[in-house]
Amino acid sequence: MDFDVIVLGAGMVGVSSALHLQDRGRRVALVDRRGPGEETSFGNAGLIESSSVVPYAFPRHPATLLRYLRNQSTDLYWDYKALPTFASWLARFWWESSPSRLEAAARDMFPLIRRSVVEHDALIARAGLASLVHHGGWLEAFRTEAEFERQSEVAEAKARTHGLRVTPLDAAALQARECGLAPGFSGALHWQDPASVANPGALTKGYARLFEEGGGQLLTGEATTLRQQADAWTVQTSQGMVSAREVVVALGPWSDKIFAPLGYRIPLRAKRGYHMHYEPTRAMLSVPLVDTEKGYVIAPMQGRLRLTTGVEIARREAAPTGIQLGRAEHIARPIFGLGQRLDNAPWLGLRPCTPDMWPVIGAAPRHRGLWFSFGHNHHGLTLGPVSGRLLAEMMTGATPVADPYPFRPERFR
Repeated sequence: MDFDVIVLGAGMVGVSSALHLQDRGRRVALVDRRGPGEETSFGNAGLIESSSVVPYAFPRHPATLLRYLRNQSTDLYWDYKALPTFASWLARFWWESSPSRLEAAARDMFPLIRRSVVEHDALIARAGLASLVHHGGWLEAFRTEAEFERQSEVAEAKARTHGLRVTPLDAAALQARECGLAPGFSGALHWQDPASVANPGALTKGYARLFEEGGGQLLTGEATTLRQQADAWTVQTSQGMVSAREVVVALGPWSDKIFAPLGYRIPLRAKRGYHMHYEPTRAMLSVPLVDTEKGYVIAPMQGRLRLTTGVEIARREAAPTGIQLGRAEHIARPIFGLGQRLDNAPWLGLRPCTPDMWPVIGAAPRHRGLWFSFGHNHHGLTLGPVSGRLLAEMMTGATPVADPYPFRPERFR
């Protein structure tokens, strides 16, 4: 079973990379230990976030930092046992979040962010998945009038700069739009350009079916069996050994299991997060809503409401805590009308993050035929198709859709 390319990882990034390589004439094997879209791509808020042109940065306001130090917030929870392994990463994250560097990160990411919906729409049309996607944007809600007014000014400036559409909604306008909400928000910003997905895992699986229908091979295997032999890379799968001249590492938060043994020191860490589904007891939300000042998202998901938490800093292999979910559920239940829990246990996922907030996309500098595509931070669902296109163009010598230089693996020494 010989291929041109083996793609390791069948999340949104890996599946999209496999599809774009296949579209450019490559024979591709897509290898994962589980089914497509059953890890990180399964458990997000379902946003194709074309308005998030500024990455999620390390907070610098003293009041926010003090609140985080108390470890009582809903948007961040940290386990003290994990802090030693995160210390250097957090220090660099803080440094990379300076205003000038954050502005540079936003500028370099913008070509990918602005094409995120367009690239998804192309695959959605081919795969016949339009029923999963709603082009209604999302709501950024605020609990205090002062914060709503301040953020409305910021949003309108951001919209003018980047060509985005945003509409401020005061409390009455928000209530008229989302009649299932109880009082509690002073207003919201309706970002209109993004799309939302009613089942992110199903969307990833749908793209994987499109890949298979085009002749691609979806195989079960363990990525850590990857070996370099002469001019080829091999991986052991349930259907035997497969080989290819090129291999793509798209394993999200587990990518270090491949690049670290090969000698690459890329500062990749996993920010953990949880979700739970609830029975709605009032009218459903029409689009996802972010409770900005409390740090969680409520999203409509095929007749259910999904609560997605903020960031948990903990060891990747640590047992689930559910602390953030409990805090957010207590706050969200009355305002959104959350009914009974519909899952047996909270879902725990891992967001693969780099401290400079850029993904790692490009050729490994010391191994011929080895390519990386991981570290998409909070935007794996958003950036999967466009980064898959960028990678495939780089691998096949085509003109890239965006400048790949900022995402090069060798930026980490």
